Amino acid sequence: MSDAEAPYHHGNLRAALLERAEAVLAATGPDGVSLRALARDLGVSHAAPGRHFRDRQALFDALAVSGFTRLNGRLRAAAEGPGTVTEALARLGRAYVEFAVGHAALVGLMFTAKHADGSSEELRALGHGSLEAAAELIARAQRDGAVRAGDPGRLAQVAFSTLHGLAVLAVGDLLDDTPLDEATELALDVLLTGLAAPPA
Repeated sequence: MSDAEAPYHHGNLRAALLERAEAVLAATGPDGVSLRALARDLGVSHAAPGRHFRDRQALFDALAVSGFTRLNGRLRAAAEGPGTVTEALARLGRAYVEFAVGHAALVGLMFTAKHADGSSEELRALGHGSLEAAAELIARAQRDGAVRAGDPGRLAQVAFSTLHGLAVLAVGDLLDDTPLDEATELALDVLLTGLAAPPA
């Protein structure tokens, strides 16, 4: 029996439910996730998940919060790493593509939950965190003279749309014979060239 299939006996049930739900989400999509099935997988009563999540949507919202928290942490770590601000921008872009491809089903859920009617203030704030991390780094690059003038938030939005589109193509196996790493570096080269400040 694998770790994912092992019955749950003790510890933090909420964390175990989220971990198992993310695994099921990745394998089957959102339609395959149910609180009853998660309880069965973890070897607890059918009522036990209800102590942590009132319904499936509450579980999905918690998964989205967890996903955005992890993504934002990775992007901020990439932005704060060593080297030039241009190198930091490239690192941030790679971190986003890696997360979006490696957690494709979760990322889809995250953006769906963020834009859903009645989404929590916490979820909306976390959902904007990725863009804010990129915009802050672009603003820093502008102050350093490495990035062209313009609204940092708009520039970050366009950059994210390019990288997210690349990730979607990769997940859909639509890059043909181009390796993802090569496609990512080419996309970053094009983006950073476009963002670069014109020569003085």
